[in-house]
Amino acid sequence: MSRVYNFSAGPAVLPEDVLREAAEEMMDYRGCGMSVMEMSHRSKMFESIINDAEKDLRDLLGIPDNYKVLFLQGGASQQFAMVPMNLFKNRVGDYIITGQWAKKAYQEAKLYGTANAVASSADKTFSYIPDVSDLPVSENADYVYICENNTIYGTKYKTLPNTKGKTLVADLSSCFLSEPIDVSKYGLIFAGAQKNVGPAGVVIAIIREDLITEDVLPGTPTMLRYKTHADEKSLYNTPPAYGIYICGKVFQWLKKRGGLEAMKEFNEKKAALLYDYLDQSRMFSGTVVKEDRSLMNVPFVTGKEELDALFVKESKAAGLENLKGHRSVGGMRASIYNAMPMEGVEKLVSFMKEFEAKYGK
Repeated sequence: MSRVYNFSAGPAVLPEDVLREAAEEMMDYRGCGMSVMEMSHRSKMFESIINDAEKDLRDLLGIPDNYKVLFLQGGASQQFAMVPMNLFKNRVGDYIITGQWAKKAYQEAKLYGTANAVASSADKTFSYIPDVSDLPVSENADYVYICENNTIYGTKYKTLPNTKGKTLVADLSSCFLSEPIDVSKYGLIFAGAQKNVGPAGVVIAIIREDLITEDVLPGTPTMLRYKTHADEKSLYNTPPAYGIYICGKVFQWLKKRGGLEAMKEFNEKKAALLYDYLDQSRMFSGTVVKEDRSLMNVPFVTGKEELDALFVKESKAAGLENLKGHRSVGGMRASIYNAMPMEGVEKLVSFMKEFEAKYGK
């Protein structure tokens, strides 16, 4: 068996050390005679797994004591409804539209109240982050919402919006744990695990305690209340137990590598290698303004659809998987999450150079 370099946007590459350790424990987790897939989520063994995962995540992010960590299901898309259901008091949310996922969250919020698009980069196909220094924040807004890293379009907020005192809600799915953040600047953070943390099926929410209340929209299902899960320490029902176990191993892997400061430095080096090539190439070009480029998702094009298709085909044959861009935008996209080794980016750039030499003018 030989592993490919997997540039998928999600489900995405996981650290090989984590996969090997999980494989060794698959049949018998630490002498208990069963797999984590099989054990009761009410057992002492699983209680230790989920508690250790939360502790390591708190250590990595420096999460303040007045924030709860929740391991949920439904993915980030379920949070599009869960956020307004739980946080709407005035039934008003302000949204900054920087891509498809922010737009979907905005449209979902409209089902429950008033959603205002206070800024957008749709005019230039979401290729930049709009100015967020002086937003027309609604006086009665319950929160301001962002998707901090845009997986499809490859943009990233370098400065958080001026929310003028309103709660900041952020979807961090595709940049979660790629660099240090100040959790206290957010009221609620959520992230689907399948991009940078673990397998699909887990969403992690970090929420300030004062936002966890019984005062939710009428008709909000029990399972869609943050308080339900906070009160039961993410064990109200059977959680995505194996996914949480893998997330915990990724948290430990990150700590062994030096934490998020070290991860940011590593990610910057990987991204610079690819962006530097794109900036000097005559065939390939990036699609995002330089100042708003993501370290995690790098979209690029040749300018010719047939050449893009040929690149995707030949790169796959070379062991470079999932470089096709999202179906809504086409082109190519390299997702270079934490677990993508430097060698993977080096091989990609080397292949791009060969492709340009072969098919360029």
